[in-house]
Amino acid sequence: MKKKDTCEIYCYDEEKVTRIQSDIEKVNIGNLSQMFKLIADENRAKITYALCQVDELCVCDVANIIGSSVANASHHLRTLHKQGFVKYRKEGKLAFYSLEDEYIRQILMIALKRNKEVMVNV
Repeated sequence: MKKKDTCEIYCYDEEKVTRIQSDIEKVNIGNLSQMFKLIADENRAKITYALCQVDELCVCDVANIIGSSVANASHHLRTLHKQGFVKYRKEGKLAFYSLEDEYIRQILMIALKRNKEVMVNV
């Protein structure tokens, strides 16, 4: 039985393929891939979502939100910070984290909206 989701013969549009290959070389797909890998971790996705809801959270807030230890929350926040997703500020002995920029919020909200729409249509 033949699969309907594959080509039955091999052919391709050389102009289109060449143009897109050239375009891919001009953008940093590797960084884009790393960005999505970063929030592919469920705890980091939860942290990013939580930071989309408020201006900032301290590490202890984050630990309680994701149901982890402060050390584990700190590890995830440090990873997000190293990749430019979040920034932090110190206030005495407390560390407060917030999203690095509005684009992070937009990306996550668009992904969640799409996921919700897909789930409705399934």
